[in-house]
Formats: sequence, structure tokens, C-alpha cells
Amino acid sequence: MAKAKARESTLERRVKAIPWSTLLQGGVIVGARWVALSAKERARLIELVRASRGRLSNLSARERRELRKLLHRLDVRGIGRDLTALARSRRGGRRRRARRRHRR
Repeated sequence: MAKAKARESTLERRVKAIPWSTLLQGGVIVGARWVALSAKERARLIELVRASRGRLSNLSARERRELRKLLHRLDVRGIGRDLTALARSRRGGRRRRARRRHRR
């Protein structure tokens, strides 16, 4: 019984440590790009990703081109850029490097 309580308290600490506002903002960023696709495009994107099972080699050349086109329309690079900026702002900006003194 003591182990179960210890696990629960550990889980509680982990859940409390999650930056929920940051996760919510990330969801908004991804969701905005997702709804920009038409319902037909979203369905086809899901179909291609499932068919690939995480490996592009499982798709034909035509399907790979179609997947690439859909991902371009989804603006995956833009999502990554926005999420990176969000993570940096959460962390407090750029980290300063320690200055090294050169000995002579």
C-alpha cells in the first residue's frame, strides 16, 4: 500500500510540473495549421501517414509526393519555428555563454 501512495505522489508531482499553458499554446499553434487544410486533405494526410507506418519506403513514389505536398500545405516548418520560439520564450530566451579569458 505504501508503494502505491509513493507512486501516486510521484505522478502528482510530474503532472504539476507540466507547463500546461505552454502545452495549450502549442496545441493552438498546431491546431490553427491543421484546420487550414480542407477536410479532404486532412483525411488523406491521415490515410497516408497510417499507410506508411512511419516509413516512407512503405509508400509509392506518387504517395510520397502527395504526402510531401500535404505536409508543405500544413506548413510543418512553420509549426516547428513557432514551437521553437515558444520553447525559447518559456526558457527565458537565449542562454548567455560564459566568456573565456585568454591567457598569454
